[in-house]
Amino acid sequence: MARKSAHVATPPSSGNSPKNKASRDSKSPKNAKQSQSDEADRRHVSTSMVLLISSLALICGIIHWNHIWRMNEREKHFSHLSNLERELSFRTEMGLYYSYYKTIIQAPTFWNGMDQVMRDNVTEYPSTINVLKRFNLFPEVVVGAFFRAFTAVSDQLKIRTKECWTVNRGNGLPPVLSCEGIGDPMYFYVHSVFFLHGILMALVFLLGSFISQSVWGGLLSVLCFFYNHGEATRVQWTPPLRESFSFPLHTLQMLVVTLALSVSRPGRSFVCWIALTTIMFMLPWQFAQFSLATQTLSLIACYMLKAIDSTKFKAILYGQVIGLAVSFVLLFGNLMLLTSLFSCVLVGAFVIVAAEPVLNKLNQIVQWIVQGILLVLSVVGVKKLVGLVLGVADDAHIFDILRSKFGDYRNFHTMLYTCAKEFDFLELETYGKLSKSLLLPLVALVVLVISAEIMRSLVARLRGQSTTKKEDEQAETSELTEQAPVIYHLFQLAAYTVMAVAIMRLKLFWTPQLCVMASLICSKKYFGWLHARCFSKAVLVLVIAAAMSIGGWQNLKEQFAIFGEYSNVPLEQLVEWVNTNTPREAVFAGSMPTMANLKLSTERAIVNHPHYEDEGLRARTMEVYSVFSRKPVSEVHAKLKAMGVQFVIIEDNWCRSRPSPGCGMADIWDVEDPANRHRKTSACVEMAEKPEPYFRRVFKNQAYDVFAIVVDPMAPPPQQAPPQQKQRRWSRRWWWRR
Repeated sequence: MARKSAHVATPPSSGNSPKNKASRDSKSPKNAKQSQSDEADRRHVSTSMVLLISSLALICGIIHWNHIWRMNEREKHFSHLSNLERELSFRTEMGLYYSYYKTIIQAPTFWNGMDQVMRDNVTEYPSTINVLKRFNLFPEVVVGAFFRAFTAVSDQLKIRTKECWTVNRGNGLPPVLSCEGIGDPMYFYVHSVFFLHGILMALVFLLGSFISQSVWGGLLSVLCFFYNHGEATRVQWTPPLRESFSFPLHTLQMLVVTLALSVSRPGRSFVCWIALTTIMFMLPWQFAQFSLATQTLSLIACYMLKAIDSTKFKAILYGQVIGLAVSFVLLFGNLMLLTSLFSCVLVGAFVIVAAEPVLNKLNQIVQWIVQGILLVLSVVGVKKLVGLVLGVADDAHIFDILRSKFGDYRNFHTMLYTCAKEFDFLELETYGKLSKSLLLPLVALVVLVISAEIMRSLVARLRGQSTTKKEDEQAETSELTEQAPVIYHLFQLAAYTVMAVAIMRLKLFWTPQLCVMASLICSKKYFGWLHARCFSKAVLVLVIAAAMSIGGWQNLKEQFAIFGEYSNVPLEQLVEWVNTNTPREAVFAGSMPTMANLKLSTERAIVNHPHYEDEGLRARTMEVYSVFSRKPVSEVHAKLKAMGVQFVIIEDNWCRSRPSPGCGMADIWDVEDPANRHRKTSACVEMAEKPEPYFRRVFKNQAYDVFAIVVDPMAPPPQQAPPQQKQRRWSRRWWWRR
């Protein structure tokens, strides 16, 4: 009996066993053909899906490119402006950046243009600076190189790339020559930016599709972006700004990091791609380091939650470090990168990873506390130490701005920022617009559901730790690992929310991230129960899109209703006067926006400009802006003369206006210069009423006054000799004529 039981319990080794039979059947010609057919079907479906996603991404990109170009045209009537008017429409730092593109394309050769921008003695007279190092000008270099190549090829092939005609402007203004077409330098530059933002919309679609694992999620992200376009980007109004070039590359970098989080072991190819996209993001924009710092902090949070392991975390960190190092080299050793918050957070991340063997022996709660302390000590310590050793304080004004917004700290530089609307706290109108389009309520629902799911996994893992149930703990850790891309984007949204609430200008990071997160309503993992109640995912998306259209279409109609035509006659008169009546070696000082336009359109030397990220430049600007203080005119004259200024331009609205209480230029100076607070009038008002003997008015229109600096105000004015009467010369010729 025992032998019989053993015989029954042991599977027979004959070929009739189910396993061997299945194996034998799979090797039969019929089943082999079926397997090949299934594999072919899978490949066909995969290829079809790739083609569908690529086509939809391309369509989204083209629509957005066309949308922002038409908005730019409607707002300025761009196609009918002269080259001078187009240049003058680039106010503040936009004009400064475009001037270097103009230098590169107008130089005899490309390398001659590069030499001019790398040895520039016009932007901060009399200093010679490397503007590639200081101003993140790689976009102008790349676009300028492409334009020179494009014009060389089109000229060689005799292809007509632009059309020009005369535009009669009316209102007593002279007619102007206006050119349109990709062969025009301004058109080429602007369309390069708009092309990048076409790519941006394609990337938003791809990112939304990937994290939601649904094409419907990508389409919903794109729809949210369009319905909240005014809160998501301002590229249509400000093409040359650094963010206009850099933000599409930022989205590409985020997509690569998201892909790296989704694989179990990112290889060298991912490290290289992260490094490359980080370089592309950092080179065009000095603010990229702050965004990358929030990215690293978000990844640290994922690591602390064990959503990613140390191997994956270090692979991403290596890519970021390589990107930072290469950017440092390409920016000619810009020390601001070494003292940046990004580099300090990277050091903190490596410290936490290095301490992993020790920290793993601790309780999870204690582990988080120690990791947080290590991070804070590393970031603060490295920031202080490196800044002290290198003597760099170029980004100190950023932290001063935060101190002023959340405390009572104020100085001249912080008030220049905080008095500007774009650096104020996020206004209530933005919350209203995002709520009317249902973007904010939708993302709030998504965040609540995802947070609840993450908390459930965390609690289960902690409970497994406390009861020493290793299998449960490993299962929950694996579940968190699968959610790593979503968890990363959740933390990134939290970081961008804080940034946008504190500084309104930074909503350009927040709103697109909201659009990407909205795609998760299409995720089967988190909202499969909702899809079932709505019959299908497509029905749910259509219902949400219809509800969003009520407020979203209204937002779009407000943008479509913007019609205008750029005109700034006073500034045009000023530029024409400077070009006609001053030598090319003349040196000017004035408000930062006007100086940028003056450099662009007259190529005269200036002593200050709008790129405020340099400590030395901030000191220069403060000296120039003493014309708006209550200091004595003699003291202002001495400061300008010491800087080598020959002409100072004063705008009436800068001198006399007060945008808000405490934000007039004289009010700002009262904080910095309390010794002269008792004086009733500012220096610019005194100069306008009686410029002599320190200044001499040489030009005036309804907006601008130009004063020449008197070299020696104490010298007596030159006395004019009395007119001498011409004596008659009696000559034979004169007599004959009589």
